[in-house]
Amino acid sequence: MQQVYYHGTILTMCDSILYVEALLVENGRILHAGSEESIRALCTPDAQWIDLQGHTLMPSFIDAHSHYTSVAQTLGLACLEGASSFDDIVARLRHFCQQHALAPGDWLVGFGYDHNTLTEKCHPDKTMLDQAFPDHPVILSHASGHMGVMNSLALQQCGIDAHTPDPEGGRIGRLPGSNEPNGYLEENAFIQHSSKMPAPSAEQLKKQMRDAQALYAKHGITTLQDGLVKPSSYALLQMMADCQGLYLDVVGYVDMNQSKSILDAHPVYDGQYVNRFKLGGYKIFLDGSPQGRTAWLTQPYVGAEDGYCGYPIYTDAQVEQFVETSLIENQQLLAHCNGDAAADQYIRCFQHVLQKHPSLSPRRPVMIHAQTVRRDQIPQMAALSMLPSYFVAHVYHWGDVHIQNLGMERASRISPVHTTIKAGLPYTFHQDSPVIAPDMLETVWCAVNRVTKAGVRLGQEERISVLDALKGVTVYAAYQYFEEAEKGTLSVGKRADMVLLERNPLQVDVSELRQIQILTTFKDGVPVYQA
Repeated sequence: MQQVYYHGTILTMCDSILYVEALLVENGRILHAGSEESIRALCTPDAQWIDLQGHTLMPSFIDAHSHYTSVAQTLGLACLEGASSFDDIVARLRHFCQQHALAPGDWLVGFGYDHNTLTEKCHPDKTMLDQAFPDHPVILSHASGHMGVMNSLALQQCGIDAHTPDPEGGRIGRLPGSNEPNGYLEENAFIQHSSKMPAPSAEQLKKQMRDAQALYAKHGITTLQDGLVKPSSYALLQMMADCQGLYLDVVGYVDMNQSKSILDAHPVYDGQYVNRFKLGGYKIFLDGSPQGRTAWLTQPYVGAEDGYCGYPIYTDAQVEQFVETSLIENQQLLAHCNGDAAADQYIRCFQHVLQKHPSLSPRRPVMIHAQTVRRDQIPQMAALSMLPSYFVAHVYHWGDVHIQNLGMERASRISPVHTTIKAGLPYTFHQDSPVIAPDMLETVWCAVNRVTKAGVRLGQEERISVLDALKGVTVYAAYQYFEEAEKGTLSVGKRADMVLLERNPLQVDVSELRQIQILTTFKDGVPVYQA
């Protein structure tokens, strides 16, 4: 049956015609967009006429980078987001223990604490966790996902002791004057050892995967990403595809360093959706987190001893090998680069490989986060067709921390979207969920207003218009996925992936953008969320 959407604001996001009176949809595709009169002449007599009641219909949002399976897994963890102190963390963990009736020996896992907002202004340690939870192995993940803390039982079960060396690209915290672990794990040390925890049951994981989709749909998102696919997360994604449990489109990027064989072994998902799941290419990490002071910078952190600038994950030779392989295989490559030194490395290695192989062409490589990318680097990225995917919500969530860590001048230049627009380079936005919720309207608000939690106007020259911010989560996000012919605008022939908003974001006061309510999310014309 056909559906006609009318009697509201229909924001197409097309350059040619921004607004139309009505939209005709059939079998999940847009048949016509234009005047109500023209659609009456085209639609069938039994078409369903859907009154928008003055609300705003626009293309649904496209998540340019997050970790879908991690979001699902965190739904089964103790939420530590917004925790104010060690005591608050302990109280939340105890409540979770009681709520879930954890028995002695069961793992207790918390996610989302931020040492920057704790009263103590530091990470918890194993001593604190041992005193509070002597009978449970405990692991806490930092909000960034780049670091965390274990208690003694967890360290023991993960095989970490005084003789365990720091892995390449990571660090194990030690007690002063000894090699004895203090519980803190950073970057690869945390990523590798935290994966040793026992997994929930298959049925529990299926439920959490469904619940995670509901969370994305609630925020108007119909295409989402799993940004570091390893064997365990691939198994979950394939399970959901096989049982047709995905109702949103999911694009996975394979961990190129440790799990490259996934893409080689499953060509059926290579670049094409099967039951709403596809593999989009490869992902690598080049550095860490700016708020955790592990991002790799060209200039030292404020107050750093001995000129500390963070550190890289790989050598140039290793990165060039990753880049060369992606180009030879014609696969898209996503690289996590928070610091400007990491951005330099990504750009430099692409340039070197292309000089070595002039017949090869970049396949829309993406610089994920690009937090401290410098303005002089943006033209170099444009020459490589390299898209920045900005975590612009950092301005609000960690802008005040960036001022402390980087100083006002550098902090003001994080996520330089306006400079990117002037260079004519497409860009996208993301929330790196589960780092923060996949709230696209909050991200749009951040890009337009650039205000920190403390109310500091940070880098006002990098503010952009609401329309340009919306392009970063629709038009350009579709382009990043090579899906511009299918998604991103309400145009004839494209999928009816749409979101119905309470108000038109182009016509509200910019301070109210994140307060706009999402009423309905449509995937291929079918409602998948309703307020």
